[in-house]
Amino acid sequence: MLDANMTKQLETYLANLREPVELVATLGEGAKSEQTRELLSEIAALHDMVDAQFDGDDARRPSFIIRRASDPQKWVRFAGLPMGHEFTSLVLALLWAGGHPPKVDADLLEQVRGLEGDFEFEMYFSLSCHNCPDVVQALTLMALENSRITATLIEGGTFQDEVDAREVMAVPATFLNGEPFYNGKMELAEILAKLDTGSDAKAAEKMAARDAFEVLVIGGGPAGAGASIYTARKGFSTGIAAERFGGQLHDTLGIENLPGTPYTEGPKLAGELERHVGEYDIDLMNLARAVKLVPAREEGGLHTVEFGNGGKLRTRSLILSTGARWRNLGVPGEAEYRNKGVAYCPHCDGPLFKGKRIAVIGGGNSGVEAAIDLAKIVGHVTLIEYDDKLRADEVLQKKLRSLSNVEIVTSGQTTEVTGNAGKVDGLKVKDRKSDNERHIELEGVFVQIGLVPNTEWLEGSSLQLSKHGEIVTDEEGRTNLPGIFAAGDVTTVPYKQIVVAMGEGSKAGLSAFDYLIRTEPVEAIAQAA
Repeated sequence: MLDANMTKQLETYLANLREPVELVATLGEGAKSEQTRELLSEIAALHDMVDAQFDGDDARRPSFIIRRASDPQKWVRFAGLPMGHEFTSLVLALLWAGGHPPKVDADLLEQVRGLEGDFEFEMYFSLSCHNCPDVVQALTLMALENSRITATLIEGGTFQDEVDAREVMAVPATFLNGEPFYNGKMELAEILAKLDTGSDAKAAEKMAARDAFEVLVIGGGPAGAGASIYTARKGFSTGIAAERFGGQLHDTLGIENLPGTPYTEGPKLAGELERHVGEYDIDLMNLARAVKLVPAREEGGLHTVEFGNGGKLRTRSLILSTGARWRNLGVPGEAEYRNKGVAYCPHCDGPLFKGKRIAVIGGGNSGVEAAIDLAKIVGHVTLIEYDDKLRADEVLQKKLRSLSNVEIVTSGQTTEVTGNAGKVDGLKVKDRKSDNERHIELEGVFVQIGLVPNTEWLEGSSLQLSKHGEIVTDEEGRTNLPGIFAAGDVTTVPYKQIVVAMGEGSKAGLSAFDYLIRTEPVEAIAQAA
């Protein structure tokens, strides 16, 4: 099961084990069970502190638990093979069970250990889902730190009947005590926030205890990371308040147009940005959703940002980099059938539609790339573009047209997502030239129609927005309000690209630096240096 490279990596990691680990498998008939036996045997052969047993009695076959031999009440179960994107999750589970300390904020660990109540998590993942590992790893850590928490992590392709019975049509899909808990990516802090009702008050209290920043960055995507690194390097006290550090990077798979980096993936790049930010004295506050901006009354004064948890932060200069989100169709049925056939991440949810008929809405690069990828998995793809021609790069269009199981519909206006028995069963599409409407029978809809800037929270702040809701900036990243700057996809700057956002964020950081040294007394700068 493990190639030479994976074997070498795993052997290196297992050298960090501090105490014995037990792998207890429940196997049945078939290739997947034999592969599970082979994988666990190979792992056990790499270190004498790992013992593989094959006498489990779980209902799911194949499955196996990972537990610390000295504390068998704390365990995590994998049902199916955790390979692909989940191989790292398997490695971390082995290390944590073996006593290697997790690289997690100490306060979060204490919060996990202090949870009261019994929590039985079941979570479905796919091997191609790049959002799933964060949920898998968070639940794994919780189960291995608190004996009243269990986590069963299920590879949907192995247990397709179970996926169908529970109507799981998007991953990651998490259930708690048998009931739906959350669909989508969640980090440890987010899960704890849903379980611990006092978490918001604690976060707000921590915010209130912070001194005013010289630079506060709202948003933790490429633009926000670039801005914070530049201002921290200039010696200014810098904070980042982000709803999700990494932003849209977590929803981006292959990145091949970042100069100097021939290929990377969004979640990996997000992790690298977080490590880079961590090398500086930057106060990173995650899961911080800004809800209101109160600009300073005079130049050089303090701006205030209010957050959804009730907390407030003050700052002399402010850089807004809240990014953008997927645009919704805004038609009947879309919201009703979200995660029940309506999806936005083809890489995550595509495997759940194996052999089925689906539609991709959007003829730009994202839509055409999604259609090409999905055509390898599903039975048939109908790509629907509102314009009278596709807008994607010609090389992508040529590839798309070469595929035998793809239909291209142009001048097509989606008017409704239809469904039956709680699941999508089709689309109503109107021909914009003839006004004729037809119903296309299918089981999944992937929406790929662009982005919406995250600026609703700025309404009423006197900050100038464009007719599209973007923050208006000049060539130096300045807004119409002194001391407030903006960068990235949330602004009027054209070309919503990662490399552009990084550059614009860095430029905004330099502009904030210029503003601060021109509005703050020289003596104060010298003291802060």
